[in-house]
Amino acid sequence: MAPKPTVLFLCVHNAGRSQMAAAFARRIGGDRVAVLSGGSEPAAALNPAVVAAMAERGIDIAGEVPRRWQDEDVRTADVVVTMGCGDTCPYYPGRRYEDWELDDPKGQPIEVVRGIRDDIERRVASLLDEVLARPR
Repeated sequence: MAPKPTVLFLCVHNAGRSQMAAAFARRIGGDRVAVLSGGSEPAAALNPAVVAAMAERGIDIAGEVPRRWQDEDVRTADVVVTMGCGDTCPYYPGRRYEDWELDDPKGQPIEVVRGIRDDIERRVASLLDEVLARPR
């Protein structure tokens, strides 16, 4: 049995974009993919509007805690998706990197966060279609 691919989602605070992406990847990919997320400067808590927007989709992320990415996260990842962390995002050769330009949901009303959420869901679904279709 081939090992499942690991996808790592990174943003600055790990309180919004990367948490939504990780939650969608877990839902869409199920046990076919390992999912990690982290931030370069983790916030104290998740963005409440992000939690509410994900709950609208039946995904409860209220218990998630922002965390700093670890070198080991990047070393084990097959795909690293960055979301606005700029120069603070790590780079290791041999990994596939994607940089998703997404608005930051911090301080945004739920109506704006919904649009960001929907964009992330589409991107995650497309990424997983590609990653899971490749033989390992």
